[in-house]
Amino acid sequence: MPTYALLLALLFPAFVHAQDSEGESDLSYKAYVHSGKRIKCLYGYAADKTGDHAAAVAIFEDCIRRWNDVYSMIWLAQLYETGIGVTKDLQQATALMRRGAHTNDDAAYARLARYHYGVALAEGRGTPQDIPQAKTWLRQAAQEGVREATDYLNRLDNAAP
Repeated sequence: MPTYALLLALLFPAFVHAQDSEGESDLSYKAYVHSGKRIKCLYGYAADKTGDHAAAVAIFEDCIRRWNDVYSMIWLAQLYETGIGVTKDLQQATALMRRGAHTNDDAAYARLARYHYGVALAEGRGTPQDIPQAKTWLRQAAQEGVREATDYLNRLDNAAP
């Protein structure tokens, strides 16, 4: 078993679950596309990483719609930013990060969204450049423990005229 497949099997044991007569596991990520269980949001990542981008997008969009899931916002934003599985759309990617930045979650994904939204504002990626707002979001992420936000703030401050 290749290393990547072994890692997926360890992280998502459902992938190695016994298959039915049609070759589909009742616990595979595909079974989660239409699931009402919130764990499906994690399976969106697995779907994306195994190349089933359509399933990943469907899972992420449903998780965002049902639960305002910031984890799904971040991963879907990454797909829009890179154009993998969807048409590249920096405005949509930044809008998802903005939405995530305005959300509080128990799993701390909102602080990552704040960092990424701050970077988008600083670079003018998918939104007009706004350094003061970028610094506000980056400071908040830094105060919440996102080390990359502190590093980015330092680079902004050192680049200032």
